[in-house]
Amino acid sequence: MKLREQHKVKHLENPIRLQQYVIGIFSTIPTKSGMKKAIKKGLVFVNGEVASTALLIKGDETIELFEEEQKEKKQFIFPLEVIFEDDYLAIIFKPAGIVVSGNSFATINNALEQNIQPSSQNDAVVPRAVHRLDYPTSGLLLISKTHKTTHLLAKLFEDKIIHKKYHAVTIGKMESIGQISLPIDGKESFSEYKVLQSISSEKYENLNLVELHPKTGRRHQLRKHMYEIGNPILGDKDYFIEGKISYGNGLYLHASSLYFIHPITNEPMNFNKDLPKKFKRLFPDVSL
Repeated sequence: MKLREQHKVKHLENPIRLQQYVIGIFSTIPTKSGMKKAIKKGLVFVNGEVASTALLIKGDETIELFEEEQKEKKQFIFPLEVIFEDDYLAIIFKPAGIVVSGNSFATINNALEQNIQPSSQNDAVVPRAVHRLDYPTSGLLLISKTHKTTHLLAKLFEDKIIHKKYHAVTIGKMESIGQISLPIDGKESFSEYKVLQSISSEKYENLNLVELHPKTGRRHQLRKHMYEIGNPILGDKDYFIEGKISYGNGLYLHASSLYFIHPITNEPMNFNKDLPKKFKRLFPDVSL
């Protein structure tokens, strides 16, 4: 244990119990309840011996207060690609196959502290993602590093002035462009799409590389909207057409672009992340 504070008792006219004497003598634990807990935890020594609350202090003793040993926090070791970082926010690449947050240990949020530099601002917080990407979705994720930044980014999302672009591979024949306004969970939901390229497929009839623009932020919005118009995303195990499900390479949905105005510096922030290799195996001639 590490010594926190030390106190030398002066001569006393009458003995006093330790629990009463120590109130206010240590600046780091000034309260009666705090000192009682410290004594019970064995953090208070008198003349080199662990003390009890009932010990009588008579004078000339040396009282020592020690720090409680901190259990080493278990870290989730998971290297992340940091696309951009300053003192207020960061942009990282989230791989497919990991959740952003939740009760599990293996989350993006739990990996951020080892990948993101701490902010030097007075309102610095533990870095946290300010929006979500589904477990099977890859792409760009926005991270906040201060309390003020978190609040301002939330307002930008609320005002729909953070623009996100996704790419997906969908199944079946599609119109070249389209708008979808089907409600999700009883709430208004809007998405736009544009087909960039299509190839024929014996199993799926057609596979399409599609650019997607969600105008609202409902849970599983793009996946549900594509399914509802009859063009589910390849590899989606929740929203699929019977007999046309792919099990091999995961979900073909990628958050490829983020554009917003930096809430602190007011600089335009425009980031792009190229398509994963599994997309390029199907569409080798397309680049973002």
